[in-house]
Amino acid sequence: MTEYILPEKQHPWESGPMMRAARGLETERVPVWLMRQAGRYMAEYRAVREKTTFLELCKNPTLAAEVMLAAVEKLKVDAAIIFSDLLPILEPMGFNVEFSVGEGPVIHRPVREAADVAKVRELEDLSPLDFVFETVAETRERLDDLLPVIGFAGAPFTLAGYAIEGGSSRDFRTTKVFMLTQESAWNDLLGKIARSVARYLNAQIKAGAQIVQLFDSWVGCLSADHYRRFVQPHVKVLIDMVKMEHPETPLIHFGTGNPALLPWMREAGGNVIGVDWRIPIDKAWEMIGHDRAVQGNLDPTVLLTDKKTIRREVQMIMQKVGNRPGFIFNLGHGILPQTPVENVVHLVETVKTSGKTSR
Repeated sequence: MTEYILPEKQHPWESGPMMRAARGLETERVPVWLMRQAGRYMAEYRAVREKTTFLELCKNPTLAAEVMLAAVEKLKVDAAIIFSDLLPILEPMGFNVEFSVGEGPVIHRPVREAADVAKVRELEDLSPLDFVFETVAETRERLDDLLPVIGFAGAPFTLAGYAIEGGSSRDFRTTKVFMLTQESAWNDLLGKIARSVARYLNAQIKAGAQIVQLFDSWVGCLSADHYRRFVQPHVKVLIDMVKMEHPETPLIHFGTGNPALLPWMREAGGNVIGVDWRIPIDKAWEMIGHDRAVQGNLDPTVLLTDKKTIRREVQMIMQKVGNRPGFIFNLGHGILPQTPVENVVHLVETVKTSGKTSR
């Protein structure tokens, strides 16, 4: 497993299952947390959202910490990922970001040609994102000392995809055409994003995050060859910048959509490689290499079924993992809004009672 420079002061969370698994160490049981564990499926979250917009909630550290802490308490998960979004970092980089009801995020004046890239500001002054760092600090202050806080950011391709498409997309065709036909401008754009995200994650760690996760939510639309040529070098720069400043902090590198990218994601970096549901977890681990920890990979739609089915699907994943150390249970992507809360609680309980890892 990856060698770590451990912090001199051993805080309570260092001995918990989440931190130990992220470092590839033996744990008494498999740790579990869930992407989008505070979200629309929870009544507590909906009650808060009735009083404020999504972006206003993200920019209110007290409320952001409150909704995540409520989710941690209800679900009994092993970590608290900060409540935020991938896109606020784009605002100080020069983009006008809006969250429209029923339409999702909208990026006004998107990048469409090389000249637009010159207008994108590389993020060196982090003060416009102080609300995120305050959310990290407040979540850390109010969270049980045995649990780590996870900070996060979007990966370069995913953020570039939003910036070029002007929002979400089914196939990111505009992004890929730009990438393939304007390689110099593409590299300039991803370089600016990669360095900005690295500084952003480093600042989250300084604010109190014990782990950080890099989300490449849309990278699966690429072939392995295009990923290696157009994306991987920028992700490696990003991860190297984080590890140079914070070698003791585990970094989870998560992407979705194309399992063929897993070996190249591993090469780009990350102490833990996150895996979606499109490949069996044992096959994914073989592709990644057993010297890295892995996280995954239950299909989120399983949580729309029943407790018996959930238990069966969890046990299938656990059987594939066996007792190998370095496994973190999660979904293959975020919890769906239609998910019954009791099913999520049952999932966490099932994972917690499903086995021990050993060397």
